[in-house]
Amino acid sequence: MLEMRQVYKSYYENSEKNFFKRLFRNDKQKKDVIKGIDIQIPKGKIVGLLGINGAGKTTTIRMLSTLLTPSDGEILMDGININNDEKVTKKRINVISGGERNLYWRLTGRENLEYFGSLYGIDKKGLSNKIDECLRLVKLEDSSDIPVEKYSKGMKQRLQIAKGLINNPDYILLDEPTLGLDIIIAKELRHYILKLAKELNKGILLTTHYLKEIEELCDYIYLLDNGKILKEGSPYEIVKSVSPEKLVKVEFGKKDKKDVENVVNKLEIPVKCVWNNDESFTLKSGKNIIQEFISACSNYNSISIESISIVEPSLEDSLMEIWHDKY
Repeated sequence: MLEMRQVYKSYYENSEKNFFKRLFRNDKQKKDVIKGIDIQIPKGKIVGLLGINGAGKTTTIRMLSTLLTPSDGEILMDGININNDEKVTKKRINVISGGERNLYWRLTGRENLEYFGSLYGIDKKGLSNKIDECLRLVKLEDSSDIPVEKYSKGMKQRLQIAKGLINNPDYILLDEPTLGLDIIIAKELRHYILKLAKELNKGILLTTHYLKEIEELCDYIYLLDNGKILKEGSPYEIVKSVSPEKLVKVEFGKKDKKDVENVVNKLEIPVKCVWNNDESFTLKSGKNIIQEFISACSNYNSISIESISIVEPSLEDSLMEIWHDKY
């Protein structure tokens, strides 16, 4: 297991902009970016790390990959501090970034993998076999001798995955892996990510702004806010902790908004109500209130119900509610 235990990360910033003055630590202002977080990434599981921009996700990934050292706390891999022997750590952890960075476009796909593989000290024969294996996994074996500059976006991102697997890591940190990809290619990559965890037993940390990916892929989620863990749990647990009520969505053929609100106020069951952007109406209640609502509306000629249904709250709905309450 890869885990963070009460990890902190602080920086010192200049308290004033003066390029000609030498500033010592006493002249600088301490800024806490990560504030005592605990994260666990077991093998065979996909763990999501969510948060708005500036929450601390990138700093967390950099610490997990040894690019940054924690100011306090410890990061353990199978019980051993990863910063005790960074050379060994880097052989067991790799980072796969989204977009088209971190590849040499004038080299072929195979040449890219040969270069990055050589950085891990893999012998030539072993590296050649591993490159063939990685290219087959991401279905690039027929394009391995083509310069990367001629690859499509999807091919480049698949090569990024092959690059991330070249050292056969136990843990993979995925930073926005489907960024900028079309729907079909993104779906293929999600398939590869599941395969890495469930078939190859890799421990995976995933950051993404696409919440449907989190719902589809993640076994567990950490919600990072201003350097702290705000919530954690499975996608289902987080949704239920925020939105335990039944959601009843009502679409109207015609309506008088005031009359609809009068109906809601007269219901004997406690109900929260929200007008959606499409002018439909969502009722939140601990019980199924469809019959009571339809019966109450029948007394108003100005209200015509086009459809009414129970809607399961999504992770996106729950996170929006968390951010709305917080900000």
